[in-house]
Amino acid sequence: MEMNLSRRHLLRGALAASAAAATGSWATLAMGGTAAPETPRLVAIILRGGMDGLWAVPATGDPDFAAARGALAEYPGAPLALRGPFALHPGFEQLHAMWGRGELVVVHAAGLPYRDRSHFDAQNVLEGGGERPYQLPTGWLGRALAAGGQPGLALSTAVPLLMRGPKEIDTWAPSALPDPSPDLIARLAKVYANDPALSGALMRAQGLRTDMPTASQMTDMASASTGKNAVGTLPAMARKAAEFLRQPKAPQIVMLEQGGWDSHANLAAEKSVFLNNLHQLDESLGLLRDALDAPDAQGLWKRTIVVVATEFGREVAINGTRGTDHGTGGAAFVVGGAVRGGQVLADWPGLAKQDRYEGRDLKITTDLRAVFKSVLADHLRIASAALDKDVFPGTAGMKLPPLVRA
Repeated sequence: MEMNLSRRHLLRGALAASAAAATGSWATLAMGGTAAPETPRLVAIILRGGMDGLWAVPATGDPDFAAARGALAEYPGAPLALRGPFALHPGFEQLHAMWGRGELVVVHAAGLPYRDRSHFDAQNVLEGGGERPYQLPTGWLGRALAAGGQPGLALSTAVPLLMRGPKEIDTWAPSALPDPSPDLIARLAKVYANDPALSGALMRAQGLRTDMPTASQMTDMASASTGKNAVGTLPAMARKAAEFLRQPKAPQIVMLEQGGWDSHANLAAEKSVFLNNLHQLDESLGLLRDALDAPDAQGLWKRTIVVVATEFGREVAINGTRGTDHGTGGAAFVVGGAVRGGQVLADWPGLAKQDRYEGRDLKITTDLRAVFKSVLADHLRIASAALDKDVFPGTAGMKLPPLVRA
């Protein structure tokens, strides 16, 4: 969407920022409606930094796994068995429980058309949905929102590329600002009364508001937490996402993101950043399930799919600092009550050196765009013509894996 940097546009941005401050950290852009209660829901979680798919989902039954991974073939506990040669990292307890309930699809040896190992370029391709960096100025999920005519929400301080498109998107992020007084809200309403965009944004910010902790409560939570449940961490944001999805005026699509998945050193350490992130991701998925499958959630979990993806995998072999360097092929997760679970989608290329991409990486045999496209087609019911032309241009005829319950 082309930006109009007129004086009025900049003034609107400043006033919208003041509305955000006045309504408990809402950054308000025109969302243009809410999803009907029976509408299917999608949550997208982007893991930034390049999750090591072979550490998260080890191919323990591959005859070359132990030799290829070296010290990274040893885990602090027994990996959690899946189908065939695959297992989950023992820290993925919630995820494995979802596997047992038929609510998880693991996609392995997956990746993007991009192969050059730059975080920034790979993330741009992951979010843009094209074949090369900076090919597309908007994101595939933003274009899907426009094609489906449904609203979306990014739990972020700014709209990530993934959600940018012809429709404007609301954002939400936690804030330590105090709650606004009723008098301030009334004054803002008068100021915005003759501006449909700003008055509508203010009304949505109040109408969609959930019980956000006060500034003092947030400080107490952050100081009392060990870090895993602190305000702004992935579990806290997942809990907030579930609150938004449960509301009568709910977005259909919500995006979350988590950084820190780069693992050049000490990948297997007991207190590694990777392990902390893994536990946060596992807890977050469990929180989403518990909240959306609660008795008063009206069957929302059965209408929800969560897609978890990262920009690339890592090299197969351990490096000199007991980590793994940037690679290509990796793993992704598709979770939810609407998922045709109990599958590991993997046209497995093998881990012998001659079977690796450039002799270094797990070879990509599944295009992540096929995973995303399948969810949009079969879950959100976006027309194939729009998917081929607008959402993922150049992918007409791409074979889509079966991911959604009939």
